[in-house]
Amino acid sequence: MDVKQITDILFEKGDIEDKYLKKLIESEESMEYLFKKADEKRREIYSDKVYLRGLIEISSYCKNNCLYCGIRASNKNSKRFRLEKEEILSCARHGYETGFRTFVLQGGEDGFYDDDYLSDVVSSLKKEFPECAVTLSLGERSEESYKTLKRAGADRYLLRHETGDKDHYESLHPKNMSFENRIECLVNLKKTGYQTGSGFMVGTPGQTTETLIKDLRLLQKLQPEMIGIGPFIPHRDTPFKNEEAGNLELTLKMIAILRLMFPYALIPSTTALATLDKKGRIKGLLAGANVVMPNLSPKDARENYNLYDNKAHLGAESIEGIGELREEIENAGYRISWERGDALTKQKTDGNLKT
Repeated sequence: MDVKQITDILFEKGDIEDKYLKKLIESEESMEYLFKKADEKRREIYSDKVYLRGLIEISSYCKNNCLYCGIRASNKNSKRFRLEKEEILSCARHGYETGFRTFVLQGGEDGFYDDDYLSDVVSSLKKEFPECAVTLSLGERSEESYKTLKRAGADRYLLRHETGDKDHYESLHPKNMSFENRIECLVNLKKTGYQTGSGFMVGTPGQTTETLIKDLRLLQKLQPEMIGIGPFIPHRDTPFKNEEAGNLELTLKMIAILRLMFPYALIPSTTALATLDKKGRIKGLLAGANVVMPNLSPKDARENYNLYDNKAHLGAESIEGIGELREEIENAGYRISWERGDALTKQKTDGNLKT
């Protein structure tokens, strides 16, 4: 089969054998047809809507030493910050006044934010903004912690699995972190009732086509509502500082494949794409993504939340650049949606898609 035939099968059936996935991933042919079919699929499910999420980076402290991450615990050059409750609420208020109806609290695995503190923050957000969704992206926690934060009002949780290959995972993380625990956390999140997000980096050292296929197969088992991927970008203060960045075209190709395999997923066009290419965010949307996450964090926090070098955090990547972002999105043939933007499902009630 050629690439067009493989794409057509993915479009119709949402799956295909590994050998054909491998051919599609490794093909050097133009991917315009793949992107076209991915865009067609996202419009079939989500129309031309691009959902906005307000990103609030709450802490650059982290106990972990992931080899790729700029806020790893051993990075002595990292300028650490930690937002307090009122600062988080202030960011959310600014976002709410602008129109945001989803807030994403993201940070390193910072022990300062225990369950009591986070529960207070989450419940305060839900009390002040009851119609808004609260998403957490705060790493691996215990099942009981996830349950506690869910009871406080958290709606969604993002936790990338990073790679679906155990050996590859171990090459990217310190020995005290385990692939098995990461998967267990994701299973617990689903079991607890969160709208769950997972995902992976494209182009990390040691990644192969086979590991990318393992990512796709793992996601099929997890069935997350949200799938976030982006290119690996090295950070100057990590062991991977001299490694090459992930490939933009391969990342876009994987977004398109994800859209065809997971048509109901919410897939962001990430800041990492915009960092790698000024038009990366729009290229991600054209490849099948349907979410963008402008930054609501205080400006000094944005500057110091450096997971990788040269992270884009101004202009259309920020709340101040909403006008610029809207223009870019509309010029690409889409429209901003200020809805909560929950994931749709295949289930139907009285002929209508159930959310």
